[in-house]
This record gives sequence, C-alpha cells and structure tokens, in this order.
Amino acid sequence: MLFVLFFALPIGYAVWLSVHKVKVSGLGLGAGARREVWAGLENYTAAFTDDELLNGALRVLGYGCIVVPVMLGLALLFALMLDSEKVRLTSFTRLAIFLPYAIPGVVAALLWGFLYLPDVSPFYFVLDALGLPQPDLLDGGPLYLALSNIAVWGGTGFNMIVIYTALRAIPAEVYEAAKLDGATPLQIALRIKIPMVAPSLVLTFFFSIIATLQVFSEPTTLKPLTNSVSTTWSPLMKVYRDAFRTGDVHGASAQAVIIALVTLLLSFGFLRAANRRSQREATR
Repeated sequence: MLFVLFFALPIGYAVWLSVHKVKVSGLGLGAGARREVWAGLENYTAAFTDDELLNGALRVLGYGCIVVPVMLGLALLFALMLDSEKVRLTSFTRLAIFLPYAIPGVVAALLWGFLYLPDVSPFYFVLDALGLPQPDLLDGGPLYLALSNIAVWGGTGFNMIVIYTALRAIPAEVYEAAKLDGATPLQIALRIKIPMVAPSLVLTFFFSIIATLQVFSEPTTLKPLTNSVSTTWSPLMKVYRDAFRTGDVHGASAQAVIIALVTLLLSFGFLRAANRRSQREATR
C-alpha cells in the first residue's frame, strides 16, 4: 500500500500529466475556457528539441566527469588508509571524514558559497595579504570546480564508509598469506584489497551516477550569489522552473519522465555490464 501511495502513484500521475496539455478557448476566461486535453507525445517531442534541457544535460555531464572519479578516488584512498595497520585514531578519523555527509546539501552549499564570495571569504583576505591572485570561483569554468567541490566534500564520506566496510569483511587469513609470500602493503592494496571490494566500488559508482543526474540543491543555492548559474543550469532546475514558475506542469512532467528513464537506462546498463564482468571472472 505504501509503495503504491508514495512511489507508483506519483510516477503514474507524472506520466498521465506528460501526455496531456491545457487547451485554452477564447480569451481563457470563464468556466470551461481552460481544459485538459490529450497531447500524445507532443510534450516529449518539445522536450527532446529543447535546447535549454540539452544544454543543462551537457553541463551535468561535465560536472559528473569531475565529481564521480574524484569522489570515488578519494573514498577508496581514505578507506585503504583507514584499513592500514599503522593508522591511529581510526574512529575519530572515520567520523571526521563521514561528518560532511551528515550536513544537508543546502547548508553545505551555503557554507561553501560564503567561502567562495570574494568580499566575505577569509581565503580571499589571505590571498590578498600575500599578494596572490584571487580567482573568481563563481564565474565561468571555475564554477564547475566550485560545484564539484561541494559534492565531493559531502559525498566522499558516505562512499568511504561503504568501501571501508567491505575491506573490513575481508578475512585476515588472506592478508597473512600475502605477507608470507613477501607482498608489500602497496601490493596487497592493489592486488588484493581493491579487486575484492570491486562490488562496493560498483555500488558507490551506481549511487554517484544517480546523484549526479539529480543535481539540484547546490546550483540552486549558489544561484543568488552569481549570474553564471541560470534557472536551467541542470535538467532538474529546468523542470522546477517550468512546473512552478512558468506553470507548464505538463511539459515539466514530460521532462521529468525523460530524466527518470535516462537514469533507469544508464543504471540498468551499468549494472548489467558489471554483472557480466563478474560472471566472466567467476568462470575463469
């Protein structure tokens, strides 16, 4: 019942809205002047030919090319470091790395936005005192780095915990056998730990892809701070604008359905490729 009420029903309603449109008769005044009629694939055709939606998708693609590899690379590095025998204060370090994930995305974007503003950021005062250049991180190309930094800062801890948990599940006998064979800690990490946590890496990559396609809070929060972030910077921002600002609920529903289908297809394709690879390795 809860699945139908909170998952299936909203999806069905969005699909229903996406194949309808509002038809205005006369001046649009009076009862019955505005009525909902069947539109077929008209809203989907408009969405696929919408330059703003396409440009938003390309921006998110560039954003994802920065966020996903950097975030997963740092998560794997931190997990391997915490799993080392020589590390100290493991509990404190693990909590410190995970803590940014517990901060809501809007709050994190506000915190970093404060640090990005030249007039109020303490970093800019230090750079000015040292006579160093002061880059504008909220304009042009650096904007991608600024947004990516917020996502990496907030998401690395969660992915690190997933990978670290998988590392702790590896039997100690495996490490002992490798040490008896003369393997160094680096060789153990590269040839034993990373291959054995590959399923966790696949899982974190899967979650990261979904989160990247749904980026919304960070650019929306930073938008009042810079003119470089438009109301259609990401596909979800365009859906929000069309639905709640311009009133085109039906067109926005079609765009939302397209985004959901693209996310589903990418996720299904990636998981299928990962499963095929796992099966090939299992048969060797």
